[in-house]
Amino acid sequence: MMNWFYLHGRAIAHALRRLAGQPLGTLLSALVVGIALSLPGGGYLLLDNVASLARGVSGTPEISVFLDMGAGAADVALIERRLKAEPALASYRYVPRDEALQQLQRGGLGDVLGGLSANPLPDAFVAAPRGEDPAVFERLAETMRSWPKVAHVQLDSAWVKRLHALLGLGRSAVMMLAGLLGFALVIVTFNTIRLQILTQRPEIEVSRLLGATDPFIRRPFYWFGGLQGALGGLVALGTVWLGVEALAAPVAALAESYGAVFALSGPGVPESLVIVAFATFLGWLGAAISVRRHLAGA
Repeated sequence: MMNWFYLHGRAIAHALRRLAGQPLGTLLSALVVGIALSLPGGGYLLLDNVASLARGVSGTPEISVFLDMGAGAADVALIERRLKAEPALASYRYVPRDEALQQLQRGGLGDVLGGLSANPLPDAFVAAPRGEDPAVFERLAETMRSWPKVAHVQLDSAWVKRLHALLGLGRSAVMMLAGLLGFALVIVTFNTIRLQILTQRPEIEVSRLLGATDPFIRRPFYWFGGLQGALGGLVALGTVWLGVEALAAPVAALAESYGAVFALSGPGVPESLVIVAFATFLGWLGAAISVRRHLAGA
């Protein structure tokens, strides 16, 4: 095990010396990788922020459960127990028919409702599901329709379906962009490692004459590609954060125009690790393909 750490430590040191020995080439490669990865990374982050903004503007989707006009206190208590036992609900509230009538009267319909001899409104519950999955809303609505003394269930999820469809389309487009740019970055690393192998051909031949194994020769190239990709990932993170800072004020102004308070958020720790890890993997993959292709004939 100690020998394994020692060999990889030497390979890392060798790769770092190569990177430091050509600062301009290292910087340009990191910029190419970073700017390319910042496009899908920033796009995915922007979609998440847009979803949060839309939720803040549109409010939380709700399910309204209207009871029969003949429902009594026992029926209301039964419905409330079932709502309380439903794990997919985040909250619910009971709206008595008299309270609903008062709300309509305060809303400007007092003259119309004043001519009625009796309150035409039923008792109702307004429930808020957990999450934003339209399938969960539909399931809850179907379940509530089967309950006794429930006359009608109104589902407020049309905007949620449209939002999920748009976000799904956006995420698919971002993933396609990430795949295309990732393929291009693998090609960039492939060519970089190919040039490294051609440059070090005499050194590789001497190492083989001295008994160096293929894994020993290949290991520094793998680390060179991985470290180059990791540097590009850090550049991508910096680029995304600069974009977040540049867009923060316009997005806040847009949210304020809708009466919402919203702050554009940058990538968190998990997202940052994913970006750097993905860039490192792309660099390693390009190096591995190039080494297998060109080192055998070196």
